Amino acid sequence: MPEEYREFDAADYVQTEQDVQGLLKAAAEEDLGDGVVIRAALKYIARTQNMSALARDTELNRGNLYKALSEDGNPTLATLLKVTRALGLRLRLEPVEYPAQGMPPAKHRDLPAGMRSM
Repeated sequence: MPEEYREFDAADYVQTEQDVQGLLKAAAEEDLGDGVVIRAALKYIARTQNMSALARDTELNRGNLYKALSEDGNPTLATLLKVTRALGLRLRLEPVEYPAQGMPPAKHRDLPAGMRSM
């Protein structure tokens, strides 16, 4: 008898607040800068929370919400802020930590002093 497999769905494993935090932390660390991994993580979390309620809380159309969080989506910052806030999360920016032996890329070294410590 052939084995049956089902597609992996991270939403099946996001059950606690710690799961949500772990998934988002991993997504932020692994994202290559195009937002695909972060959008996928937010989509999984949103699906565990009831997408219809999230659409209502964000005042966004449910279909548009799915599209914004899809692999091909390109949500605005305003949409991301609405989604994270409705999920009880906060979007936070912090400095990138580089390995002790490595130097940050040249484009990051020329930031004004106030920007480096934000």
